[in-house]
Amino acid sequence: MTGSNSATVTPERILQMAWGFSAPLILEAAIKNRVFDVLDEGPKSLAETVQTTGASERGLAAIMNALVGFNFLAKDVDGKYSLTAESAAFLVSTKPSFQGGLLRHTSVQLIPNWLELSEVVKTGKPAEAVNQQGTGTEFFEILVPDIFPLSYPGAQDLAAHFAWAGHEGTASVLDLGAGSGVWGIAQAQSAPNVTVTAVDWPGVIDVTRAIVGKFGLTDRFTFVTGDLQDADFGSGHAAATVGHILHSEGEERSKKLLKRIFDALASGGTLAIQEFLVNAERTGPVNGLIFAVNMLVNTEVGGTYSFEEIAAWLSEAGFTDVRLLEARGPSPLILATKL
Repeated sequence: MTGSNSATVTPERILQMAWGFSAPLILEAAIKNRVFDVLDEGPKSLAETVQTTGASERGLAAIMNALVGFNFLAKDVDGKYSLTAESAAFLVSTKPSFQGGLLRHTSVQLIPNWLELSEVVKTGKPAEAVNQQGTGTEFFEILVPDIFPLSYPGAQDLAAHFAWAGHEGTASVLDLGAGSGVWGIAQAQSAPNVTVTAVDWPGVIDVTRAIVGKFGLTDRFTFVTGDLQDADFGSGHAAATVGHILHSEGEERSKKLLKRIFDALASGGTLAIQEFLVNAERTGPVNGLIFAVNMLVNTEVGGTYSFEEIAAWLSEAGFTDVRLLEARGPSPLILATKL
């Protein structure tokens, strides 16, 4: 007989996951219809929200009530909706802390390839290889401006760690797979002696240049066009940043890239890596495990890796003192030094 204290197994989690696709789509619809932006002005009734956004009453009622259920909105006894602390901090598009950029791409860029997951699992081949220049340029041209806020706090933490103002002479930073330019921008903002070499594909580097221009830092940047496996990195850099790149490159290409970076750094130079790390047993964290499936769907050989795996690659490339730096983001930064 089963003991009276044994936990009862229910299908509740499975049923919740059956509708798991709904949450990001509801958030996307709310962002695109300016729900959070409008409520940032103050609590509003459904009718007032309809009038301000121009969206339908039926549509807003459905998603706003769902957002109350998700605790992204609150609803008082008079039926007025307001932001919660979480949505006020991260879902208002006009705030620097806005984290909803990725959600804007859920329905058009992210979900379509995931719909082919069963076939991808069967064949081991991606729905579309977005990490290749021919197929990936348009994808990243659209995506990278909206994911700038995801990395900016961690990039600022890295700049604080480097304390570039105390660096003797000019500090040259190599920003690889620059995308939005977020890692180089944060370094350049932190001290006037920092210069940045940003490297990315044609098309994407144009986006980098435009965002750097908005920050008024163009004269501190050099923009290099090319693939990370063969572009000219230059030499003598004080530091290099590789923000969310290794997961799409896969093991062999990552090892080659790390050796190229080692050769491009000055003696004493530091490499900083941001990744969605998983533990050595690949049992967590869950976000890293999910992102590994994202790489299965979208790349030929990509995945997520543990600190131990990446540390071994860095040592093989010639780096020493491989360590972790706590920083805001999905995982700590990995740092390594060229002696």
